[in-house]
Amino acid sequence: MTTPKVAVLVSHAGSNLRALHAASRRPGAGFEIALVVSNNSTSSGLAFARDHGIAARHLSGRTHPVPEDLDEAMRTAFAEREVGLVVTAGFLRKLGPRTLQDFAGRVVNIHPSLLPRHGGHGMFGDAVHRAVLAAGDQVSGASVHHVTAEYDEGAVIARREVPVLADDTVDSLAARVLAVEHDLLPAVVRQWAARTARSQGHERS
Repeated sequence: MTTPKVAVLVSHAGSNLRALHAASRRPGAGFEIALVVSNNSTSSGLAFARDHGIAARHLSGRTHPVPEDLDEAMRTAFAEREVGLVVTAGFLRKLGPRTLQDFAGRVVNIHPSLLPRHGGHGMFGDAVHRAVLAAGDQVSGASVHHVTAEYDEGAVIARREVPVLADDTVDSLAARVLAVEHDLLPAVVRQWAARTARSQGHERS
């Protein structure tokens, strides 16, 4: 039985990539990070992948100016590494339609709010936490959801709440949410890997 393989897509620091990598190295994790893709050739996420012996690719409008070609390059990269699940973790670009079709139900994203609140175009990073504080929300958190053609509109798979404190700043709230992201996302990926392994076992029986 082959270990279920994951591709992680990042644009910048890749803190969730690091959390997933650490989780993948623990006994019984059940999954392998087979590929890291970034639309930013200088991202520290790509550097982290290379430093840890993970296949790493820069794929963007610079490498493939025609959107259809970029879509095909993504599909090809995933196929070459036998990827079963695509995780977008701070990846600030949409995936192409053919990639989404081929991986329907197998692309997930981590978002720093309790979707459907504070999602959509432009809602990433500090913008999300500013919106939470401006709305006077008493709870926030992180959501893992299926990726569709529109930002943050796919069905939510799992979420984790954190309190919003009276004296919170954007930075303090962001740190609290990021801590639960680093636990929630690996848990979701482990669950996917376990289901995939069971399915592979049934197929061979």
